[in-house]
Amino acid sequence: MRAKLPSAEQAASPAPRSVPRRSSEVVVVGGGPVGMYLAVLLLQEGVSVQVLEQRLNRSRHSRAIGVHPPALASLAQAGIADAMTREGIRIAHGEARSAGRTVARLDFAAASARYPFVLTLPQVRTEQLLEERLRALDPGALVRGARVETFSDNGTAVRVHGVRGGEPFTTQAGLLVAADGARSSIRSALGSGWASRELPDTYLMGDFPDDTGDGTLGVLYLEPEGIVESFPLPGGLRRWVVHTDALQQDPTASGLAELVHRRTGHRLEVAGNSMLSAFGVQIGRAHRLVSGRTVLIGDAAHQISPIGGQGMNLGWLDAAAVAPIMAASLHGNPVGRELREFERRRRRDAVVASAQAQINMVLGRPLPAGVMALRNAGLERMFQVPALGGAVARRFTMQ
Repeated sequence: MRAKLPSAEQAASPAPRSVPRRSSEVVVVGGGPVGMYLAVLLLQEGVSVQVLEQRLNRSRHSRAIGVHPPALASLAQAGIADAMTREGIRIAHGEARSAGRTVARLDFAAASARYPFVLTLPQVRTEQLLEERLRALDPGALVRGARVETFSDNGTAVRVHGVRGGEPFTTQAGLLVAADGARSSIRSALGSGWASRELPDTYLMGDFPDDTGDGTLGVLYLEPEGIVESFPLPGGLRRWVVHTDALQQDPTASGLAELVHRRTGHRLEVAGNSMLSAFGVQIGRAHRLVSGRTVLIGDAAHQISPIGGQGMNLGWLDAAAVAPIMAASLHGNPVGRELREFERRRRRDAVVASAQAQINMVLGRPLPAGVMALRNAGLERMFQVPALGGAVARRFTMQ
């Protein structure tokens, strides 16, 4: 099989002149948090890996911030969970508010004995910790500025062709992993199928200095105009996420601050805004995760709503599940049954995570004030039952 990948613009900055290695046991396309984490796990198993990343530098735009207990337990295998928990903010409790009163409280302490909290840490720092760990295991494993153009699978090996710094390269591997995101060019070239749809929800989010007095509490404001989410971040910041009527093409910090104030009463320090992003929601799922000697993981395999912060965590769990199977395969062990089970479980878990994220979005949509009050009263009664509150806390933390 020979696959032609869609063309992509080269990075604006000049790429280094060196080229990737001629061969390795595994090539991972995509040097984001999921691709680097898989590479770390494989290197720890004695598998040679190279990670081909098109970007020359990490993005400074902090997108994903939430790390759930199962993912932290997996990241401990890579030796970075302790550093993350030292630097991040541990959210042990959550609260839902509406019209100035508390509707429900969530206690995450019972969700995990080892990590009884949801951790918030900017994605840029998470990627930095992963890259440091990766380079400690193999300084040359991560190849930045490498754009993959084509690949071919002859049944016994995969040959990958691309360009780095204007110079072509070819590398060969026993296995190829696509960790190149929701617009995965590897997945598109495979032609394995991708079912996707766009949801009507749109959001505006930004990071501001935290003067709420809520400390490490995560807060959801269930208001008639739409939800407002509020999560603490390291460095005395707090992230605010607001449901909007339509996707804002030219968002401003002052516009976000006005929405937050109108719905919650909080006034944000506009001059202290350090991140601003407007986004819509698209979900998708690949028809197959394993095609020949190629495996899809992370957003390349399943894209879910970012509301609830499960997407990056789902990708890490994909990597943790497939790494030992790949190592066993490269050591000559039959893994057909294990691969089928991997695909079945990861597709199932993606369906569950996507459903949870969509429930979160439904709860955050605008409602008439009277209907909202009745809905919130029902939630308040439900959360007075400890077993139900515990079940919601476990589901919210991906248990």
